[in-house]
Amino acid sequence: MCWAGLPRMPNMESKALRSILKYYDTGNGELLVGGTPISRLAERHGTPLYVYDLSVARTKYQRLRASLPPEIEVHYAIKANPHPEIVKFFLDLGAGFDVASMGELRTVVSIGADSEQCGFAGPGKGINELEYAIELGIGALNVESYRELELAGQIAERLGTKANVSLRINPAFHLRGAGVRIGGGAHAFGIDQEQIPGVLTRIAGMKHLNFAGFHLFAGSQNLKPEPLIEFFTLSFGLLKELLNYCPKAPKLINLGGGFGIPYLAKDEELDIELVGQGLRKLVTQYRPVFPEARFSVESGRYLIGEAGVYVARVRYRKTSRGETFLVTDGGLHHHLAATGNFGQVIQRNYPIALLQKLEMPDVERVNIVGPLCTPLDILGAGVDLPEAAEGDLIGIFASGAYGFSASPRGFLSHPEPMEIVAGM
Repeated sequence: MCWAGLPRMPNMESKALRSILKYYDTGNGELLVGGTPISRLAERHGTPLYVYDLSVARTKYQRLRASLPPEIEVHYAIKANPHPEIVKFFLDLGAGFDVASMGELRTVVSIGADSEQCGFAGPGKGINELEYAIELGIGALNVESYRELELAGQIAERLGTKANVSLRINPAFHLRGAGVRIGGGAHAFGIDQEQIPGVLTRIAGMKHLNFAGFHLFAGSQNLKPEPLIEFFTLSFGLLKELLNYCPKAPKLINLGGGFGIPYLAKDEELDIELVGQGLRKLVTQYRPVFPEARFSVESGRYLIGEAGVYVARVRYRKTSRGETFLVTDGGLHHHLAATGNFGQVIQRNYPIALLQKLEMPDVERVNIVGPLCTPLDILGAGVDLPEAAEGDLIGIFASGAYGFSASPRGFLSHPEPMEIVAGM
């Protein structure tokens, strides 16, 4: 899409929407996904539906890959979007994987990925999950408690093998500006930083465990380079301090991620190149300290979030005490996060547009709601749009991550949305 060629439109005053649309093509004011008009996809597959444009995901992956030093691998965090075609897409691009369940690990295996290129995180892994991961020879079982470490050793002994374990650290510091903090306090995730030396000492006596390295992840959805660089700097310093306690030199160091994407109107895109510059300096500084280690970052939202659009059709226009409501065929049951009911990362509104009227100016402020019998079913509150008619297609952008799989699709027994992968 050549954004500079479009007229200046009030509905494009949203920095987030402008930022995302620059990755897409349009034709006659209509969104194109994989070169196909969105109206044609909606006619062919029905609405509501999720459409994923993998050309956008490819651009994001290549941008992240080019920003990072070559010593740092990119891992796709499958929890963001576990669609098998998307997982296979990132495999073909050269990504490793971070999984958080046996189901996600099975997806990785089903698309032909090497289990050694996987890390498995999660504070409550079941015995069957631990067995499956150890039998596969997963590259890094990221243990999050001493009890989990003990169980991994017992299972590996019973299976007559060794389990590759990394310690997930709950650091004493946190990622400033993160939408969700998972570090710097009491958390279910990881082993507290101050407990790590003792755990490392005990690993040395557990003969069925192979110490692989460390995993740090302290937050997500950060749009500022400076806090990310600060977190990575503190992380490298902490890891250096822990070296004296390690039973052997760490082979794997997962630095986490936290790379965000713009959602709210005032959000500006993360300068990933600046983050990469900071990581290049750190790798140069610490490579002699960790000569045998493979470094990685993990990302889900940054890689696939902007590649997805949730598409719903306007069923009714109605006015209630001076406010206009657009009632659509999609809602909370399909896209929980867009309604502000999926944690505290994004309250609302996501970037929203009329997908066949991208070149038209705003003329009205509307509330966009779904068909469910609950007042929580609000996809957009106080949204400025061109005049909408029944049958128009509404697009909720930044929907590639934590959309379809993170929603209560069985709620009120409405039909499920379709998922369409395009732009291969």
